[in-house]
Parts: sequence; C-alpha cells; structure tokens
Amino acid sequence: MARFTFRPSEAGFSLLEATIATGILAAALAALGQLLALSVAINISARTVTYATVLAEQKMEQLRGLAWGYDSTALPLSDTSTNTALPVESPTGGTGLTPSPANALTENIAGYVDYIDQFGDIIGGGVTAPGRTVYIRRWSVEPLPATSGDTLVLQVIVTTPVNRRDAGQAGSTRLLRDEARLLTVKTRKAQ
Repeated sequence: MARFTFRPSEAGFSLLEATIATGILAAALAALGQLLALSVAINISARTVTYATVLAEQKMEQLRGLAWGYDSTALPLSDTSTNTALPVESPTGGTGLTPSPANALTENIAGYVDYIDQFGDIIGGGVTAPGRTVYIRRWSVEPLPATSGDTLVLQVIVTTPVNRRDAGQAGSTRLLRDEARLLTVKTRKAQ
C-alpha cells in the first residue's frame, strides 16, 4: 500500500507579490494616461496650426490676386482700393496693396485685419474683434526698398485672440504656438 503525504504547495501568489504587481500595473496605467493626454493636446495643437495655415494661404492668394503690374502703356498699375477684409471682397473702400503701417502684424489696423469664426468665415474687419472671433488674420504690405517700389513683401499671420494678446501689446512679431505666418514677394509684371 502506497502512502500519501500532504505537502503544502508553494504554487500561487503571496499577498506581497500581488501588491507589487498591482503597483506596477497602476504605475503603467498612470503613465499611459499621461501619454494619452499629451497626444490629445498635441493633436489639438496640430489641428489649430493646420487650420491657421489654410486661412493664411487663403489671404495670401487673395492679396497675390490683386492687380500689381504695368498697363499697356507701361505705366504702373496698382490695386489700392479693394477691400479684402469683408466677407465678400469689394472693389472699393479698402486698402488693396497700399503699403501698411509698420505695426500691421502686431495690432488690429483697419484694412489690414479680418476676423474669422469657427467655420472659417470672415465676420468683419476693423480695430475691434467681434465676439465670435476664433482667429485673427493680419497682413502687411511693404515695398522692397531695393526695387524702386516694383516689388512688394506680403506677410500674413493667423493667430487666436488669446495667443497674441500679450505678444501684440509688447509689439513682438515672433511666431507663437498655434500660429501660422506666410511671407512672399510680388513683383510688377506687364499685364
């Protein structure tokens, strides 16, 4: 007859091992939660910058489309009256490609600023932003000195009202987070 003896088994987990495993799991989940929060914030920032860039490109194309060349008799032809700060561009009442004041990129100056709502629609221009403003779009038109006024430097900056508040008051033109800035030149050509 075989004799069976009962030996206590050491298989399984002790309370200490279970506590350590739970602590490691909690730390890993906390790190994963922080990573998720960071990725959401970066995604929102990327979406904002992308949308601001599209709005800057739209304004740049609008400015580049204004007349700046020579007529058939070789006289300079310049659009200095188109109002591009309205929801629908108007041929009169604006600044067109008239050189802007030096602070056009840091302050809201009538004729060189428009305000955009959450749907990407222009809701007005002028010095004061309407209540529904999500983006402020400013632009400057500057003659390039070395070209006798035949070449313009066009700049567009798109920002949110919160971003530029402090920097705008100080007159800074450095690019802030969630902003877009484009720069190009426009040279007179025969029409």
